[in-house]
Amino acid sequence: MSTALPQPGTAAPRFTALDDQGKTFKLASHKGSVVVLYFYPKSDTPGCTTEACEFRDSSPSMTKKKAIVVGVSPDPVTRQARFKTKYGLPFTILADEDRAICEAYGVWQEKSMYGRKYMGVARTTFLIDERGKIARVFEKVKPKGHAAEVLAAIEAL
Repeated sequence: MSTALPQPGTAAPRFTALDDQGKTFKLASHKGSVVVLYFYPKSDTPGCTTEACEFRDSSPSMTKKKAIVVGVSPDPVTRQARFKTKYGLPFTILADEDRAICEAYGVWQEKSMYGRKYMGVARTTFLIDERGKIARVFEKVKPKGHAAEVLAAIEAL
């Protein structure tokens, strides 16, 4: 069962996870940078690909603002690696197979499709400031145009 979403002004829940290369990623290691932490349901599906490619295309602008992009889904490392390679994604993708990060951030939620209820990732993005605090939460994200919306929020920090 998921917890409530962390709110702006609160400390971002810390975590450690394996990235798309099977290496350990620690959120705490990125204090001092702005972190765009975006959660998506499944690698290499239409909406998730649109969102990832828009973040890819916005990545140089985000890097100039000292921001890093980190994608998270419950997919295994091997699937994340294939997704990253297939679309030339220049940012880290985390494998949250046990859904611990999704649950810590409150994005593992009950969803409904064609009247069937199931648990899944609610497409959500957290903008984490240099001090490790949540600066902004984007809920019910629509993949198209989202990266531009996040870039505008980074510029407003």
